[in-house]
Amino acid sequence: MQNLSLTVLRTFVTCVELGNFHKAGDLLGRSQPAVSLQIKKLESQLQRKLFNKVGQSYKVNNDGEKLFAYAQNMLALNDEIFNTFNTQTLRGRLRLGIPSEFASAILPSIIGEFSQRYPEVSLDVTSALSQHLLAPNSIQQFDLILALLNSDENTRILSNAHTIRKDELVWVAYRNIRLPHDSLPLVLAPEGCIYRQQVIEHLKRQTHLWKITYTNPDFYGLIAAMKQGLGITVLARSIVPDELVIVKDKRLPKLPKVDICLINQDNQHPQVSKALSDYIKTRLTP
Repeated sequence: MQNLSLTVLRTFVTCVELGNFHKAGDLLGRSQPAVSLQIKKLESQLQRKLFNKVGQSYKVNNDGEKLFAYAQNMLALNDEIFNTFNTQTLRGRLRLGIPSEFASAILPSIIGEFSQRYPEVSLDVTSALSQHLLAPNSIQQFDLILALLNSDENTRILSNAHTIRKDELVWVAYRNIRLPHDSLPLVLAPEGCIYRQQVIEHLKRQTHLWKITYTNPDFYGLIAAMKQGLGITVLARSIVPDELVIVKDKRLPKLPKVDICLINQDNQHPQVSKALSDYIKTRLTP
């Protein structure tokens, strides 16, 4: 009778969910060679290849998809057993502040796993512009904040902010858009948005005409406007959704990089906030 290792299955599931062995290793605290060795051991036990190599990365194949469903159920049952008998289960409310475009890009893949691991923790998410999240009258309302900062932000904010990555700002639009020749149409968030600030600052340095055709603080509102052909916008490259494409046009200036930062000020349940921080870091680390 053979037995599958739940540790190896957890590694496998994490690789599938993140689509990357290196990122899975970072999240699980293992090196990439160790992750690869565990996957090979699992493939040897099942006598099936679970991933196909595509370029320099690995993509789960049909057999891997079948195993993925079983592995998720086995891990869920395992975690449920420990949660049932664990008398020191973490409880409480974790208040997360996050820009709306990042919430839509990374939270769907985090919330399920986080809730299973910490079922007694309530995740309270607020989406707003980074400037609003970090404002003196609101910053203390959050345990954990993901925010975009210019590299030259004042040291008061940077002193307690951990930079996850420096990300490139790119021009994006809904696919098949045709930009008019006379004036560039812009779809932007309101004043205070770091994207808007950089766009206007750099467009003013050149002679091409431009105009703001639509303003909305909500990320989905901006996408809806782009679907209607109202214009283009700017996003951090790491969170450009599949429905948008990066636009190349000689009238569009190259924009600087921004810092994607985490501010962790949770003193009530630091283990939980650290776990959520690790999930976010892994999904945003190149």
